[in-house]
Amino acid sequence: MEFRYHPVRVRETREGTRFRIGRLTAIYSGDAEDVSHLVDRTYDYASPRELRWHLAERFAMPVAAVTLSGL
Repeated sequence: MEFRYHPVRVRETREGTRFRIGRLTAIYSGDAEDVSHLVDRTYDYASPRELRWHLAERFAMPVAAVTLSGL
């Protein structure tokens, strides 16, 4: 499943920039659906990779089945 996310920059840390999800869209079978309400939008993500793992867990999918694109 493909996900498109709109990151909101939160803060700079020693480990790098953190971001939150401003909006998250799931794309499947050519249709797009806003699924922002299904994730914790207050969580500070360290990387798109971390977001990918969280989405795989949230939607009970293998990590390899999740693709991300940020806007």
